[in-house]
Amino acid sequence: MSGGLQAFPGQDYSLARQSHPVGILTLMTSEQSQAVTIDGESDSELRQRLERELSAFNDEHTGHAERGSFSLRATDAEGELIGGLTAWTWGGLCGISLLWVREDSRKDGWGTTLLQAAEAEAVRRGCDRIWVSSFTFQAPGFYQRYGYAEAGRTPGLPGGHADVQMYKTLAGPASADPR
Repeated sequence: MSGGLQAFPGQDYSLARQSHPVGILTLMTSEQSQAVTIDGESDSELRQRLERELSAFNDEHTGHAERGSFSLRATDAEGELIGGLTAWTWGGLCGISLLWVREDSRKDGWGTTLLQAAEAEAVRRGCDRIWVSSFTFQAPGFYQRYGYAEAGRTPGLPGGHADVQMYKTLAGPASADPR
């Protein structure tokens, strides 16, 4: 087995982690055939497998198998990216994964345009709820102006910030511009 920190059920994980300063350690014994490997890099194959397995489990327990994703892109006259949004849908819920607008265009209404277009697309796809997470130094106030209510907050981000989870019920067409 290559690279990574490996631990076994019942083994003292903290001891194994401390025993190797680089975080790459292989702990194999002839009696053990199972291991936990901690690698410092993202593993796309593992992520895809976990997504498939967890989706199958969720579908089995909720009866909701229809899922999708979409993205929105705003470009200027030269074709340069002004901003964009990525989102997913599942079981009547839309989740905004990413919403970004370049700094020189943030006061031009592009965030509003992208958010309203995402809400409209979510409704078109049969969603009646939408969810987003925004760090306190990002844009929770922006989402709240469009009817998103705080549903939870996770403290402890660097700089004393928090992750704010927000939720909105979608009723028909996308929300009107509150400006």
